[in-house]
Amino acid sequence: MLDRRARQLIDPPLNQIGQGLAQRGFTANGVTLIGLGLGLVAAVFIALGAPVLAIIPLLLGRLADGLDGAVARATQKTDFGGYLDITSDFLFYGAIPAAFVINDPAMNGAAGAFLLTSFYFNGASFLGYAILAEKHGHKTDAQGQKSLYYSNGILEGTETIVFFVLLCLFSAHFAALAWLFGIVCFATAALRIYAAYQIYTD
Repeated sequence: MLDRRARQLIDPPLNQIGQGLAQRGFTANGVTLIGLGLGLVAAVFIALGAPVLAIIPLLLGRLADGLDGAVARATQKTDFGGYLDITSDFLFYGAIPAAFVINDPAMNGAAGAFLLTSFYFNGASFLGYAILAEKHGHKTDAQGQKSLYYSNGILEGTETIVFFVLLCLFSAHFAALAWLFGIVCFATAALRIYAAYQIYTD
């Protein structure tokens, strides 16, 4: 829901930084993997019981996730680059809730399982919609120039990053926050499926 506005604010500086990274020899895929690595470091901090410390690598990882596209635009965009980017994103999105469960399975297990299920459902609805949009030749740049169709929704990348930061700051309330966010994830996926039904029913 907030991604379009966020992209309008962050894309110009990201593109400038991305051009500088490309001139220094960085590749888009390399930046993607750096971002994933930082995200997984954040998950390790959380699993070890230091969620506040996890905020720094978490945010740096998300910065790298924005920069990989900027580097690709400054050099060469590839289908594999887009594929690597989205799969890395989903691994990161799953690793953070899993880390909270690992840290305290008794308190966080049920809520974490519900949240991960909602992510799985929402991710499937997102990727399935992208396949339908590609098949019908639909394009969008609402979330910036992407290698696949990005359908909007109640919860998008911006909201998820804010949610993860809140989890790190208020880790004692993980369960309540996870149940609430998971419910909205289910609603996002259900609305996306309804939109696909409206548009792509022959």
